[in-house]
Amino acid sequence: MTENNLVQLAKENFNYSVSFRRDFHQHPELGFQEIRTSEIITKELMNLGFAVRKYIGKTGVLGVLKGTSVGPTLLLRFDMDALPIRETNTTTYVSKNEGIMHACGHDGHMAIGLTIAKILSLYRDQITGTVKIIFQPAEEGLGGALATIEDGVLENPRPDYCLGLHIWNEKPLGWFGINSGAMMAGADTFEIIVNGKGGHGGLPHKAIDPIICAAHIITTIQTIVSRNISPLDNAVVSFGSIKGGSTFNVIPDSVYLSGTIRTFDPQIRMEVIQNLERISKSVGEGMGCTVEFTLDEVTPAVVNNSKIAADLQKVIRKVFPDFSIDMDLKTMGSEDFSLFLNEVPGCFYFVGSANPDKNLIYGHHHPKFDFDEGVLPIAVASLLGMIEELGCLSIRSLNS
Repeated sequence: MTENNLVQLAKENFNYSVSFRRDFHQHPELGFQEIRTSEIITKELMNLGFAVRKYIGKTGVLGVLKGTSVGPTLLLRFDMDALPIRETNTTTYVSKNEGIMHACGHDGHMAIGLTIAKILSLYRDQITGTVKIIFQPAEEGLGGALATIEDGVLENPRPDYCLGLHIWNEKPLGWFGINSGAMMAGADTFEIIVNGKGGHGGLPHKAIDPIICAAHIITTIQTIVSRNISPLDNAVVSFGSIKGGSTFNVIPDSVYLSGTIRTFDPQIRMEVIQNLERISKSVGEGMGCTVEFTLDEVTPAVVNNSKIAADLQKVIRKVFPDFSIDMDLKTMGSEDFSLFLNEVPGCFYFVGSANPDKNLIYGHHHPKFDFDEGVLPIAVASLLGMIEELGCLSIRSLNS
């Protein structure tokens, strides 16, 4: 990697980044329960001279730093919540909260955000416009982004641009994923309740078996993607939960099914939803059962602004000339940063964080998830470069 001034500045703050990352990792908190986390972030942002608003989106923290001259407003977003997973790592910074773990890298994201805040505070007189940093709660499917938006994170002042990133353990250090369009799938959850007529397991002819009906529904729904959606399009329908019955010889009255839909295109999404409801109810009716179908939208697809994504690709090639950039990356994973992108032009991107030489290879949401902390200054430098590119910062002492 060719060293440059932004990378040098990020590396000078490496210990600062690591100290916060490990503290957050040791004390993970679930979505909308990030009390300790938000208190630490609030205190640090205030120490750095940010105007701070607490309790945005319930447990979120918004820091605002105004420059000395008029310019654009940039929103940077970093998520805070952990997952209900029992960590099985043996590091010195392993989780102290039983059954809760930072298994997705949000501890690293917060450390990156605070490091950016520290550097911006040092160069405040060279900030043009305003930088808003939101430490967002409850990204893991709980509606944290929406909660902060409803609490006014996009107002006073309204951002001209927004940026977000995610460390990515599917790829090693030295890799970036930056797509100029749809990058992460939109996510919906669905629930299907199959109502039949319970009875004795030895007398099935006197019952209407919702378990058999549910099995046929699950099987038939697999044809939605394979037979109703063009093979040139993308969609996923997965069942994640089946609940029905309580003992071996009793046919239950009802069976509960739930799952997820993942799509990129709104029209494809509607086709999947319509077919899912139609198949569920028609199969149920054909087998003498009644079916209740409900759907909840978790988040729309992450769609990057093409110009800002191209600008970011240019910045990465300049700051990290030896790194690889995947410009076609798509994943069926979802991210509620999409809600910010629906309102403000921006870009969300991935930064490779795995290191096979250190056995840091486990994927997100795995109980042995951990990442190479060398990703922290890489992410910091990439954001600094983009903040400059968008006209919000000019670190003249470093660029002379």
